[in-house]
Amino acid sequence: MKKTLLLFVLILLVGGFSLQAAVRLPKLIGDGMVLQRDAKLKLWGWADAKETVALSFNKKTYKTAANAEGYWEVSLPAQKAGGPYTMQINSITVADILVGDVWVCSGQSNMVLPVRRVLDLYADEVAAANNPQVRFFIIEPLECVFTAPAEDVSGGEWKAVTPENIQALSAAAYFFAQELYATYKIPVGLIQSAVGGSPVEAWLSEEALLAFPEHLNQAKQCAVAGYIDSVRSVEGKRGHEWQTRLNQQDKGIGEWHKNGIDLAEWKPMDLPGYWADKGLGALNGVFWFRKSIAIPAALAAQEATLRLGCIVDADSIWVNGVFVGNTTYQYPPRIYRVPAGVLKSGDNTIAIRVVSNAGRGGFVEDKPFRLIIGSETFDLAGKWRYRIGAVVPPPPHATTFHYKPEGLYNAMIAPLISYAIKGVIWYQGESNTERVKEYAALFPALIADWRSKWSNPTMPFLYVQLASFMTPDAYPQESRWADLREVQRQTLTRVPHTGMAVIIDIGEWNDIHPLNKKDVGRRLALQARRVAYGDDAKVVASGPAYESASLRGDSLVLSFSNTGSGIATAADEPLRGFAVSEDGKRFVWANARVEGSTVVVWSDAVKRPTVARYAWGNNPQGANLRSIEGLPASPFATGKIDE
Repeated sequence: MKKTLLLFVLILLVGGFSLQAAVRLPKLIGDGMVLQRDAKLKLWGWADAKETVALSFNKKTYKTAANAEGYWEVSLPAQKAGGPYTMQINSITVADILVGDVWVCSGQSNMVLPVRRVLDLYADEVAAANNPQVRFFIIEPLECVFTAPAEDVSGGEWKAVTPENIQALSAAAYFFAQELYATYKIPVGLIQSAVGGSPVEAWLSEEALLAFPEHLNQAKQCAVAGYIDSVRSVEGKRGHEWQTRLNQQDKGIGEWHKNGIDLAEWKPMDLPGYWADKGLGALNGVFWFRKSIAIPAALAAQEATLRLGCIVDADSIWVNGVFVGNTTYQYPPRIYRVPAGVLKSGDNTIAIRVVSNAGRGGFVEDKPFRLIIGSETFDLAGKWRYRIGAVVPPPPHATTFHYKPEGLYNAMIAPLISYAIKGVIWYQGESNTERVKEYAALFPALIADWRSKWSNPTMPFLYVQLASFMTPDAYPQESRWADLREVQRQTLTRVPHTGMAVIIDIGEWNDIHPLNKKDVGRRLALQARRVAYGDDAKVVASGPAYESASLRGDSLVLSFSNTGSGIATAADEPLRGFAVSEDGKRFVWANARVEGSTVVVWSDAVKRPTVARYAWGNNPQGANLRSIEGLPASPFATGKIDE
């Protein structure tokens, strides 16, 4: 009996530590992380209640004890940039740590847009990307929480920049970090916390939403136990029924992708384009398309790439009856691999099933539309044959809960606020263009909210102004996109320690996600140099910024700041993009010329102009005001000018 008791005691003494719960760390604190330099640091985690936690870093050890709930934290003094270092937290070793500058990268899909989507422009640069001094952490999978701020993010890990790793990283954030590292040679850490389509209110905390009762009520409704599951159950059933009905009514499903089918009832249509523009109206449902293309024997049987631009809304693709891929929503570029052995000598058939959910279905124009085999390219634009598989009403509404107020803040920002950062880069606004007046209050509220949470009232907050998008207007028009750009511009003067990257010159008329993310990142980095690094005297961070206007005879004289080496236009072209009005309602295109650091605008059709606008529209064409350094002026409206 005594021997048994002694053995039990020895087991407890030797293995006692294993009876305690291991220290647990948040996902952000792990191998490869970047800690913020020159700032007090907080490391935290969980353990058994009252358990002693010893943290060793940079030749010093810090001790604390977990509280009654098992939470613990350790404060470290400010550290200089450097590394790599190792950190020991009880039995956990955290390796390969750098100390540098950490940026939270947030917003909607243009911040999410990954490097792999911009390879058409930057394939060579990406192939050469290899920088262990730049690290990133992508929060995924997507999650939204309404009951309370989450204690940890859903997932993610720190990775260093390599050609393979950065494929999933935000392209805008990557080029931003690349520019900063090239300038300062300081390690850079990126925390990507962004969600496509998200409106600004989804990123606000409950405290910030107190000023917006309607949004707060939505958040509280989503927090009611069982509410989200109930809505998803009902809407999911309806969506499934709609999809089932669509497939049942589709006359072509399971058949029209095959080779050798009868095409007598198939009609011609030129692609790319939208069938609403080709006499069919805004029909929703299933459309099938087929095209035959001749492949020479020397290229047959090789692997190929099929590029079909963007398709509204969803598609499935077959080549010679072999399924090669599908995409379930409209925005991604369709780039499909055709495996070796699928193509053959002679005629080859491409079959496409397109599902249009609502609005204008079809193939986005002015996008790559071709088959590529080795160095040979086959143009697919032109005549195709089509047949309607089914016409159905649009699908029932489905609630996107991660667009609801507070949900993304709780899940994807709240778990970060104990982690010291340099600042924020933000690319968002497209989803709020229908509610511009509200955005004028929501956007500054978000900046103030995050600064409050990070206990840093001067935290740099850098953001991207909306790019040009949609079909250009022939005449001056009202524009919600222009209205929102104006809100973004005015935020600069109303909220200190902010910076705005102007990208009105690099948008794409047919894509809400312009590919030129290198200039986006570079212009954000210029703003960082001004706002976060104090390099005002060394850098021209933006193009000319409108300041004031005065009436001079039949002209308006516009004054600007941030003119750099001077105001200019591209290739010394005539100044374009201005409109004036006598009453602030009816605008006409105006003449304009540069006079020193001012611009004079006038129109023979307006005797006494009182309002001027520049680059005002969804997609303003020809606007070319910039600094000699090549940075574009922000779009703006003067407001009414009195004598």
